[in-house]
Amino acid sequence: MTTPAGIELMNFFGGLAYLDVRKLAEHRELDTTRFENLLMKQKAVAMPYEDPITLGINAAKPILDRMSEAEKDRIELLVTCTESAFDFGKSLSTYMHDYLGLNRNCRLFELKNACYSGVAGLQMACNFILSQTSPGARALVIATDLSRFAVETETQDIEGLKGEWSFSEPSGGSGAVAMLVSEQPYVFRIDPGASGYYGYEVMDACRPMPDGDAGDADLSLLSYLDCCENAFLEYQKRVADSDYATTFGYLAFHAPFGGMVKGAHRKMMRTMVKAQPPEIEADFKRRVMPSLTYCQRVGNILGATTALSLVSTIDNADFESPQRIGCFSYGSGCCSEFFSGVATQEGQALLASFEMERQLDERYELDMEEYDMLLRGNAAVRFGTSNVILDPDLLPGVRQVLERSNRLYLKEIRDYHRIYEWAT
Repeated sequence: MTTPAGIELMNFFGGLAYLDVRKLAEHRELDTTRFENLLMKQKAVAMPYEDPITLGINAAKPILDRMSEAEKDRIELLVTCTESAFDFGKSLSTYMHDYLGLNRNCRLFELKNACYSGVAGLQMACNFILSQTSPGARALVIATDLSRFAVETETQDIEGLKGEWSFSEPSGGSGAVAMLVSEQPYVFRIDPGASGYYGYEVMDACRPMPDGDAGDADLSLLSYLDCCENAFLEYQKRVADSDYATTFGYLAFHAPFGGMVKGAHRKMMRTMVKAQPPEIEADFKRRVMPSLTYCQRVGNILGATTALSLVSTIDNADFESPQRIGCFSYGSGCCSEFFSGVATQEGQALLASFEMERQLDERYELDMEEYDMLLRGNAAVRFGTSNVILDPDLLPGVRQVLERSNRLYLKEIRDYHRIYEWAT
């Protein structure tokens, strides 16, 4: 009998503060007609004392708090998935391993492959479980990323950046998803071997500098659509009688913004199903919208976004009977994967106990003056920062959220070493 593998527990953290993206669009004088196509409501905004480590640990700790020491000691693989690392050599997983108090007999490393990294880590963890090289072992996969917009100097005019940042600013978010992977996939049981992957070299989006993005937005959209179709066609070759319209009760796509997901689903329904517009719209609302519930409130969190779409689906869809979920991940450059798994009402109940929507509701809403102030101050924690002391009292309203939830925050960088502290 094949050993089952998949997600035993998962949780996400959407930061301490957020911004209403419609207010941002109006403040930046963007075309609000075009803005509607983003299907965005809020974006998580990282404070200077939040980074990929704090986001990832704050997502993972509630999971580990439910485990006995013996169970935690069976975590033998820790994979950090990110394109927001702050060191070219030292893995972020070392900090997470330490602050989460994991067993030293653990394989820990970092994965970087644009927005595909979270699914790459999940698949690696599942294959570790399926291999049975260490029966009973668990793996912890933490996908964590942030978009930290910043002006170069204190005197730089933010108004002059309206066109430069255009629509990347409203959609760029911050957050993390933690996934405990084991032989007890209560939340999401992976379909072994049911996976189609597809990739090639394309210069659609990249980070040639640690703090700067480059690329071609139109090319990225075309590459995303191309990969979605071809990854699914490969899935069909490997899974007999699979059908885009009928095999999956729900769909969870990588969501740079909701409008891109809607466009990809529309193309798939036209190509694979020959569906007409009314059928496509109804299917989008029924099978896809549950996946966007949290994405619309957090924004694009890059390598963690497909996992965020999955957790949103399981937390918000109808699982009166078990449902197969089709998942699509895309990472610029590029690599993509279409895979599937099954979720149940019992797994949904487990996720509900983490009260993820309440965590989003309790975040502090920034006004535009506070947000613009953060843009000027974010340069203090840019890549390569060697020494800095962070002020958790920068915005008292955010500090209150930090203390109420007892989250980890970045206290200081001393000779490049990052020092964290739990808020009390």
